[in-house]
Amino acid sequence: MAESKALPASKLCRKYDLKTLGFTETSDLEDLHEPLGQDRAIQAIRFGIGVRHQGFNLFAFGPPGSGKTEIIHHYLEPEASSLPVPKDWCYVNNFTARDHPKILRLPAGRGRELARQMESLTEEVRVVISAAYESEDYRTRFDVITEQFKLQQEEAFEDLQKKAAGKNISLVRTPMGLALAPSRDGKVVDPEVFSKLPSKEQERIKEEISELEGELQAAVRMLPELERQQRQEIKKLNREVTSFAVDHLIDETREKWRDCEAVVVFLDEVQGYVIDHSDVFRLSRDEAVETIPAKMAADFVKQQDRIIGNCQVNVLVSHDSNDGAPVVYEDNPTVENLLGRIEHRSEFGSLVTDFRLIKPGALHRANGGYLILDARRLLLQPYAWETLKRELRSCEIRIESLTQMMSLGSIVSLQPETIPLDVKVILIGDPFLYYMLSQNDPDFHNLFKVPVDFDDRLKVNDDAIGLYARYIATEARKNKLLPLEREAVELVMERMTRLTGDSERLSNHTRSLSDLLSEADHWASSRGVSRIEGKDVNQAIQAHVYRSDRMRERTQEQFQRGTMMLDTSGIKVGQINGLSVLQLGDFSFGRPSRITARVHLGRGRVIDIEREVELGGPLHSKGVLILSNFIAARYSADKPLSLNASLVFEQSYGGVDGDSASSAELYALLSALSDIPIKQSLAVTGSVNQFGEVQAIGGVNEKIEGFFDLCNFRGLTGDQGVMIPESNVKNLMLKDEILEAAKKGKFHIYPVMSIDEGIEILTDASAGQPDKSGNYPPDTINGRVKARLEAFADSARKYNRQGRDVTKTETGDV
Repeated sequence: MAESKALPASKLCRKYDLKTLGFTETSDLEDLHEPLGQDRAIQAIRFGIGVRHQGFNLFAFGPPGSGKTEIIHHYLEPEASSLPVPKDWCYVNNFTARDHPKILRLPAGRGRELARQMESLTEEVRVVISAAYESEDYRTRFDVITEQFKLQQEEAFEDLQKKAAGKNISLVRTPMGLALAPSRDGKVVDPEVFSKLPSKEQERIKEEISELEGELQAAVRMLPELERQQRQEIKKLNREVTSFAVDHLIDETREKWRDCEAVVVFLDEVQGYVIDHSDVFRLSRDEAVETIPAKMAADFVKQQDRIIGNCQVNVLVSHDSNDGAPVVYEDNPTVENLLGRIEHRSEFGSLVTDFRLIKPGALHRANGGYLILDARRLLLQPYAWETLKRELRSCEIRIESLTQMMSLGSIVSLQPETIPLDVKVILIGDPFLYYMLSQNDPDFHNLFKVPVDFDDRLKVNDDAIGLYARYIATEARKNKLLPLEREAVELVMERMTRLTGDSERLSNHTRSLSDLLSEADHWASSRGVSRIEGKDVNQAIQAHVYRSDRMRERTQEQFQRGTMMLDTSGIKVGQINGLSVLQLGDFSFGRPSRITARVHLGRGRVIDIEREVELGGPLHSKGVLILSNFIAARYSADKPLSLNASLVFEQSYGGVDGDSASSAELYALLSALSDIPIKQSLAVTGSVNQFGEVQAIGGVNEKIEGFFDLCNFRGLTGDQGVMIPESNVKNLMLKDEILEAAKKGKFHIYPVMSIDEGIEILTDASAGQPDKSGNYPPDTINGRVKARLEAFADSARKYNRQGRDVTKTETGDV
């Protein structure tokens, strides 16, 4: 009876036959130019990259390796190339406030042009200024000014000298400056000779010297003013000469930029700055080293570099005029890599900077276009997420260091002028990050209004099969792999269906497909053949599994050696084989487990031992509570349930979670109550609801294969098999060994829809249907369960009449 309900081998795995497509190898198939099975995501991408309103940034989410970045680039690049090229952005010196550099916005491609012109201009200016200062005209005019002021100084003292000479007093120079001294015959009188003069003579001379000293001081006080006037005249001469030398050069550059008012203003400021600092421009670096003392030469060279550099241009971002809008992917989205940074250099132990050390960030490079960021990497960087949101809200790029944001330092730095921001940001991440940000960040939906949901599964139909074959061919050619024979394509598609856990779906997971094709190409190449054959695909799959299944083998070994107790033959009351799945990285495998149930008189509790010792997870506990309510509602709806039962996963030393074993636990409980044994040659998976319906579970293929491997090791008897929910039949993609065993009647897969259907397969006994009074035939499983529970209820009433506390006199709750 049970064997008649088993699934035929054809239902256990979807096999693909591509003969109708009319190709022998993938080189016969055309490339697939559009992403496969991503209609929803493509529509969202097209909408998101097209709308230019603020806040319509995109968050693309889907399983890692599903090709999100590649697909986004596929649609971004044509759109970006059709958009206008963004402006160039340059920083220039602010001649009135050096620590607040100014921004220049220039037509695309002209930033580099201006930078080259200013670099050439400053060099030409230095040359012409140097030549102007060395010209005969400048020397003559300079000499005239110095000679003129020299004559004025001499005239200032000439009258004083004549007056002093008439009184036999000379004006002499001393180390302390000018002084008056008595003289005879044009020679200064020696102090000893002067001391021997009559006292009246000495007094007279002293009085005359005192009178003349006032005039001498007046003349001396005129010298600084004369020197100042001389310096002003020389400065005026220098400005005139410099202006004459450089005006035509700057005028030529200015004429080229008449259409850019900001550049014209900048050139006007440069012109005044050059004239004010002409003395720095007049010497070359080599001349400065030769003519200035060594201690001062180094300072002069640094000063010259700074002053000349102040006239140049720092091109922050420049675009070619025919490039379209930029598409930028930032792999390491730190604050500095997003906003840019202000670098410093060390000079004499101090850190100095200027506008030339401002470096662009990803927002600068992507301004006017698209910026792609990895959401996980962005969230891992300190302050990066908050920084990005701030820039998107303000529509400005403000360069700040992490130290400034955290207020950890007080170093005086530059405060560059902000740059208007117009960028479309595309975040790429997994669904968990998207939903986490949606729920916890109030700014998220204001800034990222376009979700791009990537699916990694494709519904199988005739059109999809043909497109998928082209998809495989496209991936093979893109990765420069050998072409695949038709059989190899069929096996690849079978494997990709297996990865979805659904025989009606194909996996769109790009990385998994690419890895499988690359491994198959390796095995084909190692054989020296020109095409990938089916055996190469099989070898790639087996090799991949072998590299990952050490723990699976270790688990199977424990059952094979008898360390873990599990029967695959015989019958037992209250004992059943359950199935679970273990996930280790990207590899999962099935693990059979023995589940046992014991019943006795009690207060209506079904005890989950796993939960009691805190090894059971909430989903497992939920499943046990459901089956306990099922027992009470079906068999004891009109009277108290006087039952205590215990359920346990034997030899389970780790956590147990999930409700996929709840049907197996219920079968074990029914067996214990009815005293009807269960076949140990069968294993069971599936959850149950309160109405006794068996529900779908995950990992059905791995669970079946885990039990099959153990049965196969011990020897297939033809009685062994696995019972699964009917709703899981569509998920079956079992390995070829099981298909061969099923064809030979050595192993069976039984789909069931209800507990009654399942218990009949497990026991070969009738479950029984209730009559109009709700009673079951006494020789059925349900009838025996109901009778057992009624007996428990009678015993409970008997004990209560005798005044005994059943919970204390019985064996008690565990």
